[in-house]
Amino acid sequence: MVHPLDPSTGSNYTEIHVESYDLTWKIDFEREKIEGSVDVELKAVKSTNQVLLDTRALEIREVSSNPAENLKFEVLENPGLGQILKIDTGKQLAEGEKIKLRIAYSTGKNATALQFLTADQTTDGKAPYLFSQCQAINARSIVPCMDTPSVKSTYRSTVHVPLGLTCLMSAIGKSHEKSACGKFEVFKFEQPVQIPAYLLAIVVGRLESRKISERCAVWAEPSQASAAEYEFAETESILKVAENVAGPYVWGRYDLVVLPASFPFGGMENPCLTFITPTLLAGDRSLVNVIAHEIAHSWTGNLVTNFSWEHFWLNEGFTVFLERKIHGRMHGEKERQFECQQGFENTLIPTVKTWGPDHEFTKLIQKLGNIDPDEAFSSIPYEKGSALLLTIEQAIGDNSRFEEFLRSYIQKFAYKTVSTDEFQEYLYSSFSDKRIILDNIDWNLWLNSPGLPPKPKFDTTLTDECKKLAGNWTRSTEIPAGTETIYEKMSSAQKLAVIDEIRANRGVFGVEKMPALTEAYKLDKVKHSEIKFSWLLLGLDTKFEPIIEPSLAFAAAVGRMKYCKPIYRALFNWQATRSRAIAQFQQNIPKMNPITVKAIQGLLKA
Repeated sequence: MVHPLDPSTGSNYTEIHVESYDLTWKIDFEREKIEGSVDVELKAVKSTNQVLLDTRALEIREVSSNPAENLKFEVLENPGLGQILKIDTGKQLAEGEKIKLRIAYSTGKNATALQFLTADQTTDGKAPYLFSQCQAINARSIVPCMDTPSVKSTYRSTVHVPLGLTCLMSAIGKSHEKSACGKFEVFKFEQPVQIPAYLLAIVVGRLESRKISERCAVWAEPSQASAAEYEFAETESILKVAENVAGPYVWGRYDLVVLPASFPFGGMENPCLTFITPTLLAGDRSLVNVIAHEIAHSWTGNLVTNFSWEHFWLNEGFTVFLERKIHGRMHGEKERQFECQQGFENTLIPTVKTWGPDHEFTKLIQKLGNIDPDEAFSSIPYEKGSALLLTIEQAIGDNSRFEEFLRSYIQKFAYKTVSTDEFQEYLYSSFSDKRIILDNIDWNLWLNSPGLPPKPKFDTTLTDECKKLAGNWTRSTEIPAGTETIYEKMSSAQKLAVIDEIRANRGVFGVEKMPALTEAYKLDKVKHSEIKFSWLLLGLDTKFEPIIEPSLAFAAAVGRMKYCKPIYRALFNWQATRSRAIAQFQQNIPKMNPITVKAIQGLLKA
């Protein structure tokens, strides 16, 4: 099946295809740049005499072919999406003909994929730090590339970093030695599995590793290494369960690296090296569900990939569904049902309300045009996509058979990119005996209509316990007594659900109950970042003045966009905190990730 064009790229990937990248980089912390070159191996899909690559604020010095011959090039604007590097190949390439280009360049000072940190901006304060975030279309800011999920390529790299620092990449480490001049550490990597450009990743810093298993390790700054080793000790166990559900793990290693607090996401599924936020270091392994999510991406996203960001739900909806399958195997079906219900009621519904029920970005298949996909980022593809898969599974009426379909879907589309139409076609062919049942699903409503979809059926046992406890706070005019013991016996996920349920009914909760709630459940002392986040939002929603200081402090300390964006939104919308929040945000911009800065600036514009 021929896919529609990906609107988020200016590359001519339908004419010529990148087969591999070979990077030679020097990390320059003083100028906050990457200097170097890339050798790009391409193969013509059809006859052409040009190569168009995505870039963003790159400084292109020279383009040559092999054998060395300087080629004509120009940089064209691609509004909203960066620039296009247009290269004249100097001859007409025939279909199937290969060409190798060398591009000498450096990144711009404010490359959207990179965050350079000074030593005092790191956790330990000992050495500078660099990390990347290329999803969705930020790889073009660190290398001229075909920055579309529709193109998968291998890569190799040689990276020079200052002495004493460690380099990690989304690839298998091949060697490490000092440079001939003695001024640099030189690291070499190879990623033999074809990946889209957004999965290119790099970390440079003062790091220690702790072994979890023969194929798993965790990296962190030295002061966090022991805590990270404890927190993520179950990684190998989770990986084995995932293999049991989804099939063999093909990436060789599964390492984790705990990034500084400014990392904008909970995790990023870079192959061989998952990036994770330090907000997961709860001290009790209660937030390792994020690890299950990133592990699941090894199959849904990294191995089978959405062909464009308009079909992002094929990455994230499948991954959430698979993550909860893993949890169901580990903790029971009631836990899976609980997570599915919580995702629908306490994440999907509020997100749709935030966007508005008619907004384009509440659709599963979105029309992006020249809009940066980061602007459309939300939980919609995650939770609406997962809810669709749960709805299909329930309609089929056979969980084991649907799991078999999931494995066969991954096997069929492994190493490829996929469209929603291809998924539907394979679903119907796999369940030809259930065609009438599948036809009863309103596909247009689920895929192409904005707003909330029909709610799947849930086993509500665990959720009912949470709603009952929350109801003691919201239904009564009195402050409930004796609920501390019930709350204490709950799992962390249920405790979070209690606070979320109170938030959902904050109109009948009342600010006067905030001190008692805070004291009863020790919410002002909680280390669990999700529970703390929900408590802060509840306080901001109810205009509880003592919540102002901890909210400002949390927003300043935590760069995870899931947290700081809603908190800043609430602070901006409260007259008593607006000016302070704006001043704090503007003062903190140098310490924040560019992706997060852009998102919060969007709130101010709105």
